Amino acid sequence: MNKILVPTDFSEQAENALKVAAMLAKKHNAEIYLLHMLEIPMQHIDPGSVQSDVPEALFFMQLAHKKFENLMASDYLEGITIHETVKADITFNEIKDASKEFDIDLIIMGSHGATGLKEMFVGSNAEKVVRTSDIPVLVIKNEHENFEINDFVFASDFLNDSKETYKQAIQFAEAFDSKIHLLMVNTANNFLTTYEAKTRINDFISGQSFSDYTITVHNDVSVEQGILNFSKDINADLIGISTHGRQGIAHFLNGSISEDLVNHAKRPVITFKI
Repeated sequence: MNKILVPTDFSEQAENALKVAAMLAKKHNAEIYLLHMLEIPMQHIDPGSVQSDVPEALFFMQLAHKKFENLMASDYLEGITIHETVKADITFNEIKDASKEFDIDLIIMGSHGATGLKEMFVGSNAEKVVRTSDIPVLVIKNEHENFEINDFVFASDFLNDSKETYKQAIQFAEAFDSKIHLLMVNTANNFLTTYEAKTRINDFISGQSFSDYTITVHNDVSVEQGILNFSKDINADLIGISTHGRQGIAHFLNGSISEDLVNHAKRPVITFKI
């Protein structure tokens, strides 16, 4: 984990994400790329010209830089290499492009949570960032004094997910010395016996040397509720799920469950691209 991207509008939620990014940067000697969101027509601005046809845009640029300077004065960022990047009217494509341009390893985003991903601080495109990012996206809800991952729930159907996502989850767990809790949620409409479910899970993880894990088959009224209930029962520090890109969260999480999970979970969620 060498480079972390943090999109920000300087809101409280954005700073919660930045604080977590700072902890990870110090732990792994990583750099942070702070991506400013400016909803102004910057394409009409000539950075080398004193005059501008859009003085309001220049004002907001200067304001953003001032906020950046104030952030840089924060004690929790001391000693960390921070790269300031400014984009106009950030979309999920620009975030993806920035991730490729700077060879980012992890995106960390803040979330209001109460009103869904479309109310995340980067606007309605946040859902698309989570769903389509080629690299892991860590969604932070609250402020964390110490970001430690001891118990990491990896929820899946262990059928449609790519094994590559589990490899990414293992790498994340190893970085934090975490225990992985492999979770399959049984529902009435998609029921498997415990034997069938555990056989599927063991087949899915075969070939991996990671040994600090548990296997749980949890029965519940819905997949989302099962993930939330199990994570609450073990007081999990993190929930991991897979994404199918534009097809939405992994096959076992259809419809709006992906949004609801991030929305209702009171703990961080990380997504891995299939």
